[in-house]
Amino acid sequence: MTDLVWQHLNLCPNGDPGETIADAALVVRNGTIAWLGAARDLPREFDAWPREGLGGAWVTPSLVDCHTHLVYGGNRADEFALRLAGASYEEIARRGGGIVSTVSATRAADEAALIASAAARLEPLLAEGVGAIEIKSGYGLELASERKTLRVARSLGQRYPVSVYTTFLGAHALPPEYAGRADAYIDEVCERMLPALADEGLVDAVDVFCERIGFTLAQSERVFEAAVRCGLPVKIHAEQLSLAGGAALAARYRALSADHLEFLDEAGVQAMKEAGTVAVLLPGAYYFVRETQLPPIDLLRRYDVPIALATDSNPGTSPATSLLAMLNLGCTLFRLTVPEVLQGVTRHAARALGRGERHGELAPGRAADFVVWSVATLAELAYWIGRPLAARVVRAGSTVYIAPASPWVACIDARRDGCVGRDRRQGA
Repeated sequence: MTDLVWQHLNLCPNGDPGETIADAALVVRNGTIAWLGAARDLPREFDAWPREGLGGAWVTPSLVDCHTHLVYGGNRADEFALRLAGASYEEIARRGGGIVSTVSATRAADEAALIASAAARLEPLLAEGVGAIEIKSGYGLELASERKTLRVARSLGQRYPVSVYTTFLGAHALPPEYAGRADAYIDEVCERMLPALADEGLVDAVDVFCERIGFTLAQSERVFEAAVRCGLPVKIHAEQLSLAGGAALAARYRALSADHLEFLDEAGVQAMKEAGTVAVLLPGAYYFVRETQLPPIDLLRRYDVPIALATDSNPGTSPATSLLAMLNLGCTLFRLTVPEVLQGVTRHAARALGRGERHGELAPGRAADFVVWSVATLAELAYWIGRPLAARVVRAGSTVYIAPASPWVACIDARRDGCVGRDRRQGA
């Protein structure tokens, strides 16, 4: 690992476009940031160090995708077509589709197949500059398959240059074998599945889907109590389809985050503020299911609740593999500002993972995980839709991704030189 001074860059160290350093330098020693600031203030001790110039490019911390369901079998494109034909998400779920259909495909897939399919979804995120990601279980809904999906998530973190944090979401849906016996299934989740997986070191946090098609407040609290016994932090899917009080419940357990939140009320917002719980908004799911109930953005702002954004990458309601697209959707659908969405995928997203000390900001003593962008202004990160913007991704001081050169260059040159249709290598 080379000690290096990165120079000739514009630095946004914490994701806030209002706090930037023009003509900055960033010093990396053994994969860690040793110093950063205006180039003119670079300490003399680094004068003889090798240097890498970035031509005035913008640099931000690596991005954080703090809510995904990346590991699963199959897909639900046919259910998407059904929804377009008029069926609701709840109707499909009650007919045995939805999450349960993905459960069948996930249970049937082996680890190699799950790694391959999840990698195909992960790689586009990494090429956009994602350096940390949460991956939930919840498509196994029995011990062996939940273990399998969490093992696959851990394996992705070993195979790719990304920090993977795993969340146990055994209480995601009621498996078919427990139809009509939700309390018995929660017994299984709390007394057998979670303790076993926690003992195996496969769980970083615990989540629950608290909703009318998910689990009740009482059942959700039982899951939280089991998490506390295992010494694990909690999160919640809450107030997505109705106001059930899940966010307030999560706040009582000082949850890392409450996610979705379209039907969140002021009491829930206040409880989250007092508990330090991050609001994770998921505009991809909002867009994909054509929701019309907006999250209470003004209330979250009024109470100064940190707002994070994530892809919610999943097969049923947000088949998204672009975190940058979520920035645009957050601005256009939720009317968030550019500073809000950029911080929502950096420091606030890191806080939603309970990893604010590790990800989301660049500072001395932290890992040198950052992205070099092909943009003239940071607003472009939320402006473009589908355009590759990351020129280079750096992890622990080493470049792990460089944007490929355009495959059209040779064709363009040929047209310019009047050589279309001839083999230029032979001088034809």
